[in-house]
Amino acid sequence: MDEKLALKIGDRVDQMCVTCNEERGHIVVSISKTGKITRVSCPMCASRVVYRAGTTRRATGELGAPYDRARTYRKGQTLVHPTFGEGEVTAIIEPQKMDVLFADRIRRLIHAHSI
Repeated sequence: MDEKLALKIGDRVDQMCVTCNEERGHIVVSISKTGKITRVSCPMCASRVVYRAGTTRRATGELGAPYDRARTYRKGQTLVHPTFGEGEVTAIIEPQKMDVLFADRIRRLIHAHSI
C-alpha cells in the first residue's frame, strides 16, 4: 500500500511502536533496492525497527486540536496545522519551540507564545 506511494528516506509512515506501545508516525530510515521500506525509526523513543506494511492506519479516527501557537504542547500530543495537516509533537526543544512530525517531515514550530 505505502510502497506504491514511492516513499523515500525521511518520509513519515504510521506504524505501531512496540517500544512506546502506541500507534504513531515513524520516519523511514532504510529502503531496499526495489524501493520498499525496510526500516523505520520512532521519533519519540528513537527505536529503529523493521517496517511492517498494513499497520499504517490509526485505530481511532480522532484528529488533534487545531494548532494554536499560544497553547502549550507536550510530547506525544497531536495537532492539526492549517498548512501542514495532522502532526504529532515529538520533542519540546526549548520552552517555546517544539518539533512536530507531519506527513512530509519534522518541522520546528513555536508554542506557548503569548502575543
